[in-house]
Amino acid sequence: MTTTLKDFEKPVPEMVGERIRYIPQNHRRILCVFPKYSRSFGTLHHAYPLTGKVKAFMPPQGILIVAAYLPQEWEVRFVDENIKPAKKADYKWADVVIVSGMHIQRPHINRINELAHQQGKITVVGGPSVSGCPEYYPDFDILHIGELGDASDRMIEYLDSHKERPAQQIRFETKERLPLNQFPTPAYHLVNLDQYMLANIQFSSGCPYRCEFCDIPELYGRNPRIKTPEQVIAELDQMLACGNPGAVYFVDDNFVGDRRAVMNLLPHLIDWQKRNGYPVQFACEATLNLAMSPKLLEMMREAYFCTVFCGIETPEKDALHSISKTHNLSMPILEAIKTLNSYGMEVVSGIIMGLDTDTPDTADRILEFIRLSNIPMLTINLLHALPRTPLWRRLEQEGRLVDDESRESNVEFLLPYEQVVEMWRRCITTAYDPEFLYQRYAYNVQNTYPNRIKVPNSPARTSKEKILKGLTIMGNILLRVGLFGNYRQTFWKFAKPAFKAGKIESLIHVGMVGHHLIQFAKECASGKESASFYSQKLRQQPREIT
Repeated sequence: MTTTLKDFEKPVPEMVGERIRYIPQNHRRILCVFPKYSRSFGTLHHAYPLTGKVKAFMPPQGILIVAAYLPQEWEVRFVDENIKPAKKADYKWADVVIVSGMHIQRPHINRINELAHQQGKITVVGGPSVSGCPEYYPDFDILHIGELGDASDRMIEYLDSHKERPAQQIRFETKERLPLNQFPTPAYHLVNLDQYMLANIQFSSGCPYRCEFCDIPELYGRNPRIKTPEQVIAELDQMLACGNPGAVYFVDDNFVGDRRAVMNLLPHLIDWQKRNGYPVQFACEATLNLAMSPKLLEMMREAYFCTVFCGIETPEKDALHSISKTHNLSMPILEAIKTLNSYGMEVVSGIIMGLDTDTPDTADRILEFIRLSNIPMLTINLLHALPRTPLWRRLEQEGRLVDDESRESNVEFLLPYEQVVEMWRRCITTAYDPEFLYQRYAYNVQNTYPNRIKVPNSPARTSKEKILKGLTIMGNILLRVGLFGNYRQTFWKFAKPAFKAGKIESLIHVGMVGHHLIQFAKECASGKESASFYSQKLRQQPREIT
């Protein structure tokens, strides 16, 4: 039987009616563990020491939702290994160990399974990696494949009635998904949000586009599923009760995948911000054609959206056609960026190198695009083929998938591999040269940030804790960058005018994020960091248990 593209696009149906809560017959202790990420451009780890408290980028939404979905009668403990490792005492305490993660976390996921099995515990793995590639996890006792739904209920029933490890692996695969409007509020009470750079929230799941390299449509569908505005507001309230990093990122695959639903949500966000004194900035990921919706942009501005991540991928038209990203051509890319800037939104961009359309001049064209766009932060990655993507299937048919842990990518590029890596290295080191980076930030300070609404000096923004946090970060920036930094002259060229103009918040933002970008680029230049978030090159081994 031949598998067609339409077979991959068939959505998993949603449950009909309200879910009946399962009442367990037995007491269980559940240890939820989120594995450590390999360090990457997007984790902003070099900025953590400047903050005083931050130890990780964002709390993991998926496993916190699972923790909230488990029976209320069970004891649940959560460990994010990006903050601290799970200890032997945690494993001994538990009856069951549940893990979730992405492909990049695969070695750590399997190591957690080994540690749990050493203590004789039942192990469960769920989330995007095992859902895409169950074969990656042969030693787990239970695989949860797919989203929250009937498989989750069957898994809970099994765990309630079994205390011993199964004789062979069991798979629970979702046949009916729980509607997003029935999702529980993530178990924020199990984390200290002040230890994270950003808080996060999910409004929708799925994306209508079919970019060749993306696995989202096949994992979560092309018709976005939506939470109610009331759910989102309840989650924000619960979030504030558990800490406030000052920014909330909508982790939706495409925040504007259903524009009508977003238009319905935004008045609620605006009202929530006003009632709470604008305690946070919002950020999101959206397609670049958001710039064609002025009414939507105006409402996002009123809700205090200050950053939008756009997967621009490449400024080259032929390349966008080749990766099925033609929606980036709805209007001129530079015009779209300027439009977003005009509503006070700093654009963060994804850039991919190693595309089939790349030439020896691609690096020059990307650097010129960076100069013209004045985008400060761009995630410049080598192309990596993810399972369950059109790219993976095409390259598999062409015999161009490479399984080699000494390489930065699993793609056999059309240009020589070393040439592509060197082009990437030149792009990222030039883009984050301190002088060039601070020029782009200076542009945004002058042309983007002033377009944001003027928020009040409310108690939520001027509390003792907020002021102390700001002073701590500012003090560390002045000490580590302004006094001892090897680019301090560039920093002061930017900082002095900012001080005089009273743009302290902008200075903190630029000093903190810019420091990470500059330090990360230096490590890329010396070969210490990966050329792709999904790089298969082994750089560190999972830790031992303590």
